[in-house]
Amino acid sequence: MKTRTVPDPGSPTEPVAPSRPPARLRLGRVVALPVDGRALLVSAGLLVLLAVASAATLTLGRLGIALADLPSAVTGGAEGMDKLIVNRLRGPRLVTGIGAGAAFAVAGALFQSVTRNPLGSPDVIGLSGGAGAGAALVALLAPGFPVSVGALVGAVGAMGVVYAATGTGFRDPGRLVVAGIGVAALAAAVTQYVVYAVERDQATVLTSYLNGSLATRSWTDVSTIWTLLLVAVPLTLLLSRGLTIGEMGDELSTALGTDPQRTRTAAVVLSTALAAGAVTVAGPIAFIALTAPQIARRLAPAPGPRIMVSAVTGAVLLVLADLAAQHMPLTDDLPVGIYTMGIGGIYLGYLLIREWKKGTL
Repeated sequence: MKTRTVPDPGSPTEPVAPSRPPARLRLGRVVALPVDGRALLVSAGLLVLLAVASAATLTLGRLGIALADLPSAVTGGAEGMDKLIVNRLRGPRLVTGIGAGAAFAVAGALFQSVTRNPLGSPDVIGLSGGAGAGAALVALLAPGFPVSVGALVGAVGAMGVVYAATGTGFRDPGRLVVAGIGVAALAAAVTQYVVYAVERDQATVLTSYLNGSLATRSWTDVSTIWTLLLVAVPLTLLLSRGLTIGEMGDELSTALGTDPQRTRTAAVVLSTALAAGAVTVAGPIAFIALTAPQIARRLAPAPGPRIMVSAVTGAVLLVLADLAAQHMPLTDDLPVGIYTMGIGGIYLGYLLIREWKKGTL
């Protein structure tokens, strides 16, 4: 009796073949975007959950806006304390969290597709470590200078080192991961030295940023992350077809008329830009880039990176984690990154066990 192995929808190494070609949304004669009914339904459900979490963020707690006043407050009719909450205290924090969560998730989806590995994420290749080291060095060498600028420079610098260290740029996923692990280890050493060396008060502020935090965000942070998303996400959608074919192997990809190496390089560059932007406005928040694409693949299984589903999933995860950070008892507004570390660590353990049982580790 023959048995048939059912591919795992959560693994980029085993894409799911759709039963029929997806419908396409045509924009003129040139652009035709595939439309997946299940992905649309999942995205709609996640958007409803995001709306509920967003409303809870603005209404819960001692300074929360009354639920009856929320519609007018978010449409520009807020006055007094409600206006302060929307414009200064919670509004920028919420919108930054939505954008950063989406950016981290899309970066992770691209990287997992490129490496064909469900354990892949920008964290693995040293981007977050480089951002932390850059922020730490700015705190040590230029007190008073925005650590977010140092984080951006550190993230880009780390990717430059990884690019040079592989000898093949971003074309070889295996070398990319190995070089990234080395860069991350060196960056962690620099960060720990700086935290030890700077003064106690400054070290406290720096540690909060290095854990990832959405506290004291501003509308400048909102404009930074959302401008990046508006530029980068359409470019990632243009890469979707090449990445989907690339998950089936370079030979098939080449035979079907795509350039797998060029597609991988473009995807890694976009992933790096998105993750670096998110780190700049929110700090190196851990595990959103790893877990959100995996959850998206399970909610809407299909070949290729699930860009839009991953983006909404990442936004929901980060907003929920920040909601917990603000209102969980006995934690005194801990950085949101501590909560994502806990959730992501559990999920990473699950992934490791699953991959070990499959014999891929």
